[in-house]
Amino acid sequence: MEPYELSASEAARSIREGRLTSESLVRSCLERIDARDPGIRAWIHLDPALSLAAAREADKRFVAAPSAVGPLHGLPFGVKDVIDTADMPTTHNSPIFQGHRPGRDAACVAIARSAGGILLGKTDTVEFASGGRKAATRNPLNPDHTPGGSSSGSGAAVGDRHVPLAFGTQTGGSHIRPASFNGIYGMKPTWGAVSREGIKHYAVSLDTIGWYGRSVADLALMAEAYRLEGMGTTAPVPLAGLRVGLCRSPVWSSIEPAGEAALHLAASRLEQAGAIVVPFELPEEFATLAEVQDVIRRGEGRASFLDLHLSDRHRLHPELADHCEHNRGITTRTLTEAYDVAGLCRARFAGLFEGIDVILTPAAPGEAPKGLHTTGDHIFNGIWTVLHAPCVAVPCTQGPNGLPVGVQFVAPRFADANLLAMAEAMAPAVDPGMMTA
Repeated sequence: MEPYELSASEAARSIREGRLTSESLVRSCLERIDARDPGIRAWIHLDPALSLAAAREADKRFVAAPSAVGPLHGLPFGVKDVIDTADMPTTHNSPIFQGHRPGRDAACVAIARSAGGILLGKTDTVEFASGGRKAATRNPLNPDHTPGGSSSGSGAAVGDRHVPLAFGTQTGGSHIRPASFNGIYGMKPTWGAVSREGIKHYAVSLDTIGWYGRSVADLALMAEAYRLEGMGTTAPVPLAGLRVGLCRSPVWSSIEPAGEAALHLAASRLEQAGAIVVPFELPEEFATLAEVQDVIRRGEGRASFLDLHLSDRHRLHPELADHCEHNRGITTRTLTEAYDVAGLCRARFAGLFEGIDVILTPAAPGEAPKGLHTTGDHIFNGIWTVLHAPCVAVPCTQGPNGLPVGVQFVAPRFADANLLAMAEAMAPAVDPGMMTA
């Protein structure tokens, strides 16, 4: 097995046991990128010399003090190009920011480096992770199809094994949906659990930084680095007797046959493995959360893009400029009403788990759509984003076109560590072909 084929947790174990060096892992990933990325186009910027130098330094630190290294020691990671990096450009896939060099790393990047991670490069994104220009990235399983978005390059890079870990962001469904489309694992933590300092905001009350890997153990490595509450102290969860709420959600009318099949297949596999799967419906007041998410996203987007609208209107994509002009008639009154509904539902959400431990729900309507003019529909993600709930995406099956279709698990706010423990128990049943770590 080539080093690039290792999951993050497998690579971390090999490095700690002295069977692999960070330099050899980074070099293997760069060779994989050289071979595959001309067709996939996941990366906007790479600096192989810089990454290899950082890997060599990591190897020296390990030799000097092997017990003092962090959870991400020696592991290369990709960064969505709306997240600032001090030694690589941050372009936001916008003509306004071509060649832009931030003065310092975003907080999430700084923490990853402090935990021993090696920045490999910047991955392509939908413009400002919002709208306008699409990424050039293609789905590695079928280049005629989208990899999803807006975390397009990060999802494809992990899915095509260019890198074991990568950052994405989610305001609607920009992180979980690409995980489903690329057949990988993804975590969107509780809103606010990971600092967003140093990213381009779209909607400040929704924007969340997440990460991709190829197993739940990979996601847990990152969660450990960000010191999410309960990591390291949460006990393993037995699958037998785990109470799983099967939630079609209020937007079920948007499901596609492949998405419906994946959801019910995941439920069946969990039942066969000993879990207790029961129907779960959100209360009536949650029925408008998809629309609430859209109002908040666009309402806050007006403030996020106003500076660029005033200073660089001729270079700001019309789709983004519209936030500052017509904005679909969203007013301060409708935005206030949306905030009130969101707040009410967030307050009620944790109390809905009295009869269940975790929610099972679609990660996307179905397979990745054909064409690069779209990144797919975030309709099955927006509800959970507006609830600030942690979500874990798990691969499940393939649709009629041979493309991946995943599901997601959702827990109450700040139950991230418990969600990861439950996902660790459920993943082998839901994804029988998973790469063990």
